[in-house]
Amino acid sequence: MSASGGNKAVVAALSANLAIAALKFIAFALTRSSSMLAEAIHSVADSGNQVLLLLGGKRSRRQASPEHPFGYGRERYIYAFIVSIVLFSVGGLFALYEAYHKYQDPHPIEGKWWWVPLAVLVGAMIAEGSSLRTAVRESNHTRGKQGWVQFVRTAKAPELPVVLLEDFGALLGLLFALFGVSMTLVTGNGVWDAFGTAMIGILLVAIAAVLAVETKSLLLGESATQADVRRIEEAIQADPDTRIIHLKTMHLGPEELLVAAKIAIPKCETGQEIADGINAAEERIRAAVPVARSIYLEPDVFSAKKAGDPAPR
Repeated sequence: MSASGGNKAVVAALSANLAIAALKFIAFALTRSSSMLAEAIHSVADSGNQVLLLLGGKRSRRQASPEHPFGYGRERYIYAFIVSIVLFSVGGLFALYEAYHKYQDPHPIEGKWWWVPLAVLVGAMIAEGSSLRTAVRESNHTRGKQGWVQFVRTAKAPELPVVLLEDFGALLGLLFALFGVSMTLVTGNGVWDAFGTAMIGILLVAIAAVLAVETKSLLLGESATQADVRRIEEAIQADPDTRIIHLKTMHLGPEELLVAAKIAIPKCETGQEIADGINAAEERIRAAVPVARSIYLEPDVFSAKKAGDPAPR
């Protein structure tokens, strides 16, 4: 996935959330609805998260250095993990605290501004829906035939899964808030407002947990997708005299893949022929999988014992 597609979705989400947050704070100030306050903080947290994603993308493009010879591609994973922490603490835990506080002291929504939360929530749903549509459109460029759950779990670039989950969560949160506010207006019982706020908090904590698990896996170092591994294997073995003894891959960043393989070559080859064969194999790999930028091929003589040993020698 190109970074531009993810950035476009992030910028769209950021623009929507900044405007929505301002309107929610105005609605809270006029009505003192805890659901509106929880949703306002939710939008602020989402806006901060999108700034973090953009910052991570910018920092990941720095040139490799002696201290970091493989570059800074994983910065995008680190900032995505921070997003999950912010969403959990600032969004989820604050909403749960506010729900408890409102439950202890429930009060109805009164005054002439009772209609403001409803108008803000409906407008926010329209804006969030537009942002989600942008994220879906950009995701479809790389999702292929994958289902949405599989796409979120296997995507190597964190921006689109994060925005997809945030926007989907935002729409659900708005529905919860709309339910809480509407029931409070109908019944005059502020407990419904507390209930809607609690549902928002539980939702944000759940989304944060999913993001944390998925980005932790990326931080630990995920292998290439099965499709890319097959392409690499086919590229190496396009030469009938070359066989793979074992192969390992790891993403150094969303668009940078490390490929390390021990390959079997005929015993009679000279040093120059070995070097030419390895260079040709590297060119075939890069042609088949363009994100394979760091390739290390070790020549060896094939044996059944080595082929069955997954550990590097």
